Amino acid sequence: MTVKQILLSLIASMLFASCSSVPVTGRRQLNIIPQAQMLSMSFQEYGTFLKENKLTTNAEQGAMVKRVGARIQKAVERYMAEKKMSDLIKDYQWEFNTVESKEVNAWCMPGGKVVVYTGILPVTETETGLAVVMGHEIAHAIAEHGGERMSQGLIAQFGGLALETALQNKTAETKNLWMTVYGVGAQYGALLPYSRLQEGEADQMGLIFMAMAGYDPSQAVGFWERMAAKAGGQKPPEFMSTHPADETRIANIRKWLPDAMKYYTK
Repeated sequence: MTVKQILLSLIASMLFASCSSVPVTGRRQLNIIPQAQMLSMSFQEYGTFLKENKLTTNAEQGAMVKRVGARIQKAVERYMAEKKMSDLIKDYQWEFNTVESKEVNAWCMPGGKVVVYTGILPVTETETGLAVVMGHEIAHAIAEHGGERMSQGLIAQFGGLALETALQNKTAETKNLWMTVYGVGAQYGALLPYSRLQEGEADQMGLIFMAMAGYDPSQAVGFWERMAAKAGGQKPPEFMSTHPADETRIANIRKWLPDAMKYYTK
């Protein structure tokens, strides 16, 4: 066996050992970044973001975000306990904050660090609409989609054998990649988009989480219809986009609703 073959074999073994399964869907995913590393970066960057951005002064909006977040947190913890997967979230330090911004957006970093922008609240309209958004974003974190994207970015930028070095010594580059993955500020560049597969997983998982939190998952259809109407204009064909077409997303949500409704109790 040549040196090149040995190196390729080592890389392949490392990547295989780094595979994990997504809760709910069971899909195998590549995630080469230790959770402790992801949580450490998340807690640090989340704190920095809150210092650099203005929290809402609207007490009612802020309280609603915290209320919905707390209910979904309990639902996630119960779901993971029932599936004997609590170890995956045992080090989470949940936070739910509302930031003043016209941006129609929300996100959740690893460890349950959630931000909702005030710009999305007119589209959510109700507390249940907000639960659709927060359930979806929290599902991205539970499924470790950010870690999966960052792993792909690290491999593309530094190569398999330089990953540990990149995390330890390429701090500026890895921070840049982090900001691109999570899109926590326009000054850091465009958000690295989730794949259509990851978006679908977040939709499916989010329906279950909001249902277990006591929110009617059927209201997700109305929210995504409002999002589609707000986006308006011409959109690229689905095969050219990393996000599912509005019609496809809504059709999939309708398909997953019967299962999600089994978890729903008022």
